Formats: sequence, structure tokens, C-alpha cells
Amino acid sequence: MNKQDFLGIDTLSKTDIVKLLSVAKKLKDPTSHSNALAGKQVLTLFFEPSTRTKMSFETALGRLGAIKSSIQLDSSSVKKGETLFDTVQNLAAFGFDAMIVRHAHAGAPHFIAKHVPAAIINAGDGFHEHPTQALLDCFTIQDKIGTVEKKNILILGDILHSRVARSNILTLTKLGAQVFVAGPPTLIPADITAMGVTIIPNLDAAIPHMDVINCLRIQYERQDLGYFPSIREYRQHFGLTAKRLAEAKSTLTILHPGPMNRGIEIDSDVADGPHNVILDQVRNGVLVRMSVLLKTLNPDYFANLEAQS
Repeated sequence: MNKQDFLGIDTLSKTDIVKLLSVAKKLKDPTSHSNALAGKQVLTLFFEPSTRTKMSFETALGRLGAIKSSIQLDSSSVKKGETLFDTVQNLAAFGFDAMIVRHAHAGAPHFIAKHVPAAIINAGDGFHEHPTQALLDCFTIQDKIGTVEKKNILILGDILHSRVARSNILTLTKLGAQVFVAGPPTLIPADITAMGVTIIPNLDAAIPHMDVINCLRIQYERQDLGYFPSIREYRQHFGLTAKRLAEAKSTLTILHPGPMNRGIEIDSDVADGPHNVILDQVRNGVLVRMSVLLKTLNPDYFANLEAQS
């Protein structure tokens, strides 16, 4: 099949990433590209709940003039026991040009890509990857501080179960950042240093040296599994509080992919404070996803934009 899928950062080169972010920067005028995907039919197929990612993709599709469709999976044949293979085969019969897929199982978008003619865009798969989130995070950092190259960037929280962490590490290391991770030892993968990152043993000692902190959501659903003693102790040792940031650089930039647990991994005075770019991430997500959609569905248009000075 002659199609372009967008399945993960691991398949992208540094040049690919730079081009995607460059085109995203040229898409800030919401009316200039309203016919770029005219006639393209795109299905958002989310097997997991989503607010920001789904709305961001749908906004991006609207700005590019695509024909949008979505499906309520809680009232679909999936609830009747239909297999993933049969579901996507039947949906593909409607003739979609692309499907934007989020699924709880790692590799599901890759599986679907092998069995349908539509281009597949990965909107998050299990603990594997969330490639567009990593791109928008990188875009936001560049927009705020100019570059990620040689910057000290800390990813804080549940690294073990985070597809956001994995995609961010892949993106940032390819672009030359110094990437660090911190969190409860039980939530740091044993082989994480093989990805080119450094584990921080003392968060408070490290914070003054950081240019960026990407704070991940603590997943309540995993607390009962014994990864850390209590929410209270997590906040005490790893929560982003104003007191903990007292010695941080004045230029420190704080990201969070959402949804936030205020008062646990991040306090409100930090989430709403001068260091945060959390709402910028939401806005920039639309631009980055427009870039990915163009690269996938109208590569000539993408190439022309990329070539513009």
C-alpha cells in the first residue's frame, strides 16, 4: 500500500522532527490553509478516553478543511465483542483516507496500519508512545526558550507507565537535549539509561540546574499496586511545589501533558504560576497536529511549506 503512516518518534530522524516543527510554526494563521486537506476523509478512532488530544486533532482537521468523522465506541459493536481486526476492516470499508487511533494496547496502531488502506496516525498506544504529544512539548519548549539542544530537561513522575515520557525522551535526545528522569525508584524502568537519559537521585539538588521540567500525571489507578507508599508521600518527595522551586532558574519552564492532579504532582501556585506553559502546550498541539496531518495526507503541500523561508 502506498501510504504514509505516522506511528512513532522511533521511526523519525532528527531531520524529520525538525521539518515537522518548522512547518508547525508556519501554520499559526488559522485561515491560510483551510483547503489543504479539502476532500480528505478522516476518522478519529479513540478506544481510550481523551479530551485534549481528541479535541486538538479535530480542531486541526477543521482548520485544514478535512471531512471529520468519529465513533462512539461505548455504543459500538466493540461492546458486543467484535475484534479489533473486524472493527477496523469494517470501518475501512467506508473509504477513509486516514484514521487517528488511540488504544490502550501498545502496538495497536501498528497492527491496524498493516490491515487497512487508510493512513494511520498514532494518538497514543498503551505504554508505548504518544508521538504528537512529544512533538508539541518540544515545539513549546523551543517557542519559550529558543532551542532544546544542550538544555537540561527533567521528566518527572511515573516514567515506567508513561508513553509521553518515552516519546519525549526519543524526541529530545535526537535533538541534542540533556534528558534526566526522576520519580519513585519503582516507577523508573531499570533499563532507562539505555535511552540516553540520566536518573536523578535527589530532586531538590537537581532542580536549580534544570531548564525545563515536564511533570507527568500520577496515575491514581496504580497506587493500589504498591509503586509508592501513599499520595501524601509522593507529594512530599516528588511534588512540584513553590517551596521546591525556590532555588530554580528564573527562566525555568514547566510543562504538564494533562490532566493535572493539583495538590499531588503539582501545586496550583506552580501550575498557574510564571514558569508554566501548560496552556501553550494545548494551543501548540493544534499546530503540531496540523503539521503531522499535512505530512501524512498532503506531503506536497507540506514540502512546499517547509521550503518557504
